[in-house]
Amino acid sequence: MKFYIPIFFFVIFGSTAFASSKTDSLLAELKTELAKKKMYDAQKEARIKKIKTELLRTPSANYNARYGLCNAIYEEYKVYQFDSAYVYINKMQNISSILKDAAKQNDCKIKLGFILLSAGMFKETFDCFKGIDERLLDTESKIQYYSLKARAHSDLADYDNNVYYTQYNNAESIKYMDSTIALSKPGSYEWLRQQGDKQVRIGDTQKPSEFYLRLFNEFKLSQHQRAMIATGLSWFYTDQSQLEERTNLLITGVINDIRSSTKETLASFELGELFYRNGNITDAYIFIDQAMNDAEYYGARLRKIKIGTILPVVAAQRLNLMEKEKNKFLMYLLTIGVVSLLVLMISFIIFNQLKRLKAKEKIIEEKNIQLEHINNKLVEDTRIKEEYIGYFFNVISGYILKLEKLKRNIDRKLAVKKYEDIQLAINEINIKKERDLLFYTFDHIFLKIFPNFITVFNSLFKPEDQIWPKDNEVLNTDLRIFALIRMGISDNETIATILEYSVNTIYVYKMRIKAKSILPGDQFDQKIMSIKAVDAQ
Repeated sequence: MKFYIPIFFFVIFGSTAFASSKTDSLLAELKTELAKKKMYDAQKEARIKKIKTELLRTPSANYNARYGLCNAIYEEYKVYQFDSAYVYINKMQNISSILKDAAKQNDCKIKLGFILLSAGMFKETFDCFKGIDERLLDTESKIQYYSLKARAHSDLADYDNNVYYTQYNNAESIKYMDSTIALSKPGSYEWLRQQGDKQVRIGDTQKPSEFYLRLFNEFKLSQHQRAMIATGLSWFYTDQSQLEERTNLLITGVINDIRSSTKETLASFELGELFYRNGNITDAYIFIDQAMNDAEYYGARLRKIKIGTILPVVAAQRLNLMEKEKNKFLMYLLTIGVVSLLVLMISFIIFNQLKRLKAKEKIIEEKNIQLEHINNKLVEDTRIKEEYIGYFFNVISGYILKLEKLKRNIDRKLAVKKYEDIQLAINEINIKKERDLLFYTFDHIFLKIFPNFITVFNSLFKPEDQIWPKDNEVLNTDLRIFALIRMGISDNETIATILEYSVNTIYVYKMRIKAKSILPGDQFDQKIMSIKAVDAQ
């Protein structure tokens, strides 16, 4: 019967089944590509290394060749890693200054503006724009410049999310889009892309953009361009009835971002959000977490903040889901164990009964009276066993009913789906305040468990090197690092994440403090770990 049901639905709802099948296929391809991410990154690093080697071999006086090679390295880094792209744009600026080439100087400023904007540094981006003299730009440079300013204003409008500033920045963005369109060749990539971007910005998304569709279906795009166009086109499929199309476009975007080693990307986060809104918590976590990893790798400050507002919510729901699956598995395991035990018990009882009956058969004629007594005893034993088994099943049934009631109760709560309230609550979270409260709570609880920690810790140093918290502190950073170590957290990376420092900073803190101790490094660590907690009573 189960075999025929899918065939029936495929015949009746063929298009829906096909769309779902296509999405599943794309999602499987995406997860395969996700596993190859390090390979694609390694290929990019190899390309960059090759260009860097060529740059080292180029004479320092050959400025034009060095400029071109630095530009090639910048192009590799610009959507891959902000810091490295910044280094090479600086090299290009230095060369353009030596050459006194105004065209190259303006080109550098446009490129610098691109990576500053990608990193979420709005002030620096607009400051960079102020240094560009539009009169010195050729047509191609003006197209890049106006396109970048359009994006800057649209990103700022989305970030402000304010009726006054957003309206102004949207208007500015559209103005620069129009300038870009006016300068671009009709039907060209930039012309079509700006037309599509303008539709998104003015809210003309009721039907799929013919401009994006032409780019997507007719143009030979690079992987990075295909990712951008697929993501842009997804904004025209926002109705619930268009869920399959939007999902497929975002998956296509993420696949091409991975293949092109693009870290400055939006598709992964958008896909994760889409999965989250539609109840696919497992995949939502995978792609939102991937988006956070990419944002951290690139150095996209603003995007990290945006992703950080939703990632904890998705992670918490994923944890709940895993816990439910774990409990369900344990329940199945327990049920199988109980049934197996009952089967063994019954088998053992039957085996013993048969053995006893065989023994009685040999002397049945000689001991009829004794047999009658034994039969009565067997009836009594059987009754006791039946009562015991019945009671056992009643107990098990009671637990099952309780679990069923608990499950229904949880299902009812989950069915409410008040995501807006959850999002509002998250948006009100003051990260700094929460972290300060975390440290405050950690410090007090730690000292409640280890009240002698500060005294014992300072006994390991000379008086002039001792570390005592100030009046307004419970523990300071130095003490807190070793408090975490005493709690069993010895990994520098984990401590750095908790305290919001770099791994190198934590390493330096530890080495500096150990260097002042009156004990050798190993003995110092042992002494820290030997600090006693208060008695449990």
